[in-house]
Amino acid sequence: MFPEFHSDNLLEKEKTILNKMESNKRFIEALLQNDSISYQNFLKPYQRVQTELGDLVTEVSHLNSVKNNEESQTIYSRLLPKLSEYYTDLGQNEEIFSALLKIQKAEPTLNAEKTKVLENEIRDFRLSGVGLDKTTKEELKNIRVKLSDLTNQFSQNVLNATNAFALHLNEDDVKGIPESDKNSAKQPDGTYKFTLHFPSYIAYMTYGENREIRKKLYDAYCTRAPENGKLIEEILNLRDKEAKLLGFETYAHLSLATKVANTPEEVISFLDHLALKAKPIAEKEYSEIKSFAKKLGRDSLEPWDLTYYSEKFKKDSFSYDEEIYRPYLEKETVIKGTFQFLEKLLGVTFKQANTPVWEPSVLCYDLLVEGETQSRLYLDLEVRSEKKGGAWMHNWKPHFEDENGKRVLPIAFVVASFPKATETQPSLLRPSDVVTLFHELGHALHHLLSKVKEPFVSGVNGVEWDAVEFPSQFLENFVYEPKVLELFAKHYQTKEPIPSSYIDTMVKAKNFMSAMGVIRQLEFAKFDMLVHKERPTETRVQEILDQVRKEIAIVIPPAYNKFQNSFTHIFAGGYAAGYYSYKWAELLSANAFYSFIDKGVFDLDHASHFRKTVLEKGGSSNAMNLFREFYGKDPEIDALLRLNGIAA
Repeated sequence: MFPEFHSDNLLEKEKTILNKMESNKRFIEALLQNDSISYQNFLKPYQRVQTELGDLVTEVSHLNSVKNNEESQTIYSRLLPKLSEYYTDLGQNEEIFSALLKIQKAEPTLNAEKTKVLENEIRDFRLSGVGLDKTTKEELKNIRVKLSDLTNQFSQNVLNATNAFALHLNEDDVKGIPESDKNSAKQPDGTYKFTLHFPSYIAYMTYGENREIRKKLYDAYCTRAPENGKLIEEILNLRDKEAKLLGFETYAHLSLATKVANTPEEVISFLDHLALKAKPIAEKEYSEIKSFAKKLGRDSLEPWDLTYYSEKFKKDSFSYDEEIYRPYLEKETVIKGTFQFLEKLLGVTFKQANTPVWEPSVLCYDLLVEGETQSRLYLDLEVRSEKKGGAWMHNWKPHFEDENGKRVLPIAFVVASFPKATETQPSLLRPSDVVTLFHELGHALHHLLSKVKEPFVSGVNGVEWDAVEFPSQFLENFVYEPKVLELFAKHYQTKEPIPSSYIDTMVKAKNFMSAMGVIRQLEFAKFDMLVHKERPTETRVQEILDQVRKEIAIVIPPAYNKFQNSFTHIFAGGYAAGYYSYKWAELLSANAFYSFIDKGVFDLDHASHFRKTVLEKGGSSNAMNLFREFYGKDPEIDALLRLNGIAA
């Protein structure tokens, strides 16, 4: 029913991809020879062979992310320019474009899914440069190959810089660090190793009492990959050229052509409106932290003090300490309980599958809906040195039916960087880790519950970028619901349920300093939109960031902070001129979440309606239309403010 995932033989995988690109070209040429081109005899098989290639590429890119080594880097770097060239050539193929226009004209009564595939393809062909003269097409192709290489280089530079730094500390240096984090950092020689990998970095920044060491870590973290400053200039220059060649005013305008938001101005207005509401509250929050730090003898608060004193203030205000929750959030129990929650919330069940995995700690499950196996999910949750930091969902295969009516079931990977289990202690999560798990599972469910028959708009495929975070943010909000926590928060040794007083405290503390968090996201989002509205030099990039900070930020970092050099979301990921999507999608998710809360959380009729109108439909319709179909009206900003504890 499901193919096995094999993590060996990368060279063989590379060869298969190269062969597949060539066979696809020949296959598509043969399809174009058909005297009477139709959706069924052209677009159905066309989608299938492109999806097959995408699935093969996913295997290599996934392994480069979770088992990163010299071989994976070399092979992935070799493939990228060839893939970029393949997709650029394809996107500029006038014959395919002409075939799509013929289908659109000859078959005006296609169903909604097929119509969306056709509309998206025609739009994307136009964005690929169809209709441009030969010289311009060649220029566009070269730009995209170069961009592919530069963004990969950017990401690799950040990973290399992260891996290159480590502090070996003695017992005196780790005062204040929780035992679980000390255990993770303990070395055979009795020292403690702290790195720039996020779980390690954030542990010291949150709890480490030694201010000089916090500053060392902060300085190293925010000055990673200085060579990326020049790459940013090159990337932005090439993106601007690409946009102009395609007839767009700026890259920001090009980026929004495939999103729900219409113009950069509309996005900036949305961000400024939120900043206006959040900044006064964020200023008050910051003032409270400074006053608290002053009481403890710290007169001036520097950026490397902020997380440390915020945590102390949080404990003082709510007696809230993330550490006391960790024994109640053992990874395996959390996973099991999360699946129980999803069964109660959405009526879906998970059954463990026995299949080859790329690492012993990886788990695999089949997802069942109404007793029928619907899809497969892999979970790779523990931090490893050869694994890229952060958390993500990677879709391997989408749900669809091919031209012969054969059904393909979807498969997805959820990857995170949670604390590693040791010989003496299992992987114990923080509440924030559980939020991350729920977030990525929201993405996975969006992909895995798809009932769409066309692969290009199935699951997360074809979903507008500024709506793709909607299901993930919707799901993560439930972590703070007492009814949900009661399902899985149990002490890993005594099996005692988490005390209700802990849950009360966690819920109260949820929006602690949340306005400062909102402001930080808005700062990143506005910076992203503004740098993509022009073609800035490395110096100008810094000026734009400084200006945005002046307008929005509460904490102004030191001049040497080069946060932009490790901002992989926009310079190596898919968020270029799209980082605002997190807040835009949160607007939808907040409204959907409160619609469940108002019905007492578990309401299977409401859940079924949500599953059928949003999750099962993937990218087969405009995301805002799907939201309205579920919610009955447009989203309201008050729900977003309520979610963040900000008065409307």
